Amino acid sequence: MLSEAASATHEAGSGRVVLSGRWTADQAPSVETAAARIAAAAGQPVLVDLARIERLDTLGAWVLERTRGEIEAAGGRLAYAGATPEHRILLGEMGLRQPEPATGPGHGRIYGFLDDLGRRVVAARRDVVTGLAFLGEVVVACLRVAARPGTFRGTAFVNQIDQVAFRGVPIIVLISFLVGGIVAQQGIFQLQRFGAQTFVVNLIGLLILRELGVLLTSIMVAGRSGSAFTAEIGSMRMREEVDALRVMGLDPIEILIVPRILALVVGLPMLALIASLAALAGGGLTAMLYGGMTPEGFLSRLQAAISLHHVAVGLIKAPFMALIIGIIATIEGFAVEGSAESLGRHVTASVVKSIFMVIVLDGLFAVFFAAIDF
Repeated sequence: MLSEAASATHEAGSGRVVLSGRWTADQAPSVETAAARIAAAAGQPVLVDLARIERLDTLGAWVLERTRGEIEAAGGRLAYAGATPEHRILLGEMGLRQPEPATGPGHGRIYGFLDDLGRRVVAARRDVVTGLAFLGEVVVACLRVAARPGTFRGTAFVNQIDQVAFRGVPIIVLISFLVGGIVAQQGIFQLQRFGAQTFVVNLIGLLILRELGVLLTSIMVAGRSGSAFTAEIGSMRMREEVDALRVMGLDPIEILIVPRILALVVGLPMLALIASLAALAGGGLTAMLYGGMTPEGFLSRLQAAISLHHVAVGLIKAPFMALIIGIIATIEGFAVEGSAESLGRHVTASVVKSIFMVIVLDGLFAVFFAAIDF
């Protein structure tokens, strides 16, 4: 049996239009023709009777709502009669959305710049407050674990140490070795003008042990491990695994965050020391190749230029930088919503914020150590 085509019949003198047939996608041409007949009666109020429609799908509902919008835009009015509850739901879903209110006139570039700056300052303040609150939760969770050592997840901690420290050694050693060689090469080229190329040992020794070693390591850990923390926790948020932990009466901070942050706090100083040694090795090799120094001369000069407190300066910074990286990475992970776009956005924010805060913290430590002459 052939499907009955969509039709629209006008009742003379009443403004009433009776629809019949199938208002579905397979009857699209007849649906458009019938809709055009409805629109032709736009000069008076139109009452569309849906009682005789055999079937209505999204296409038919959309065409009817489009016609209603055209009639109302021309100053007319269209109403429905005889609609079943299913028809009303479908027409409501296809209903025309109200246009967004027009934005007010612009206030100029200076106003826009100041408005954007103010919003960013407010957002930064909110991030600081959130970070401090989250740090408090982590400290409380660590105290609970310390009070009940049996709840500490040693396996997770060892696994994170393996991921953060052990597996990160090759890339960190390689990059630190290359950076040490580059710094030594540029230092030799500049100092040899004054016949003082041997002082490059003092330059790379102090610069690497106090600043570059821990700073490079922190930046690489923020990009490598911090982004991984955010992605892992964000994926768990998307799959509602964090909510499942809460339903089971477990603390996500204690289970997910504490092992990761402790692994960072323990692993970053070790990586920083290894990175410093690799950078010194790269600088020593370059000094021998470009500066004509002997291994004995380089080591004796290095021993005279540095002392134990220079090594301590870099190692003191490392746990604080690790704590900042861990806090930012986990906060951004918990902020992930239910979309892949949100995950990518928060992973990017995690890396950017971590690197920025690491550099800021390094500057604050530099000022502090200079003030106490350490």
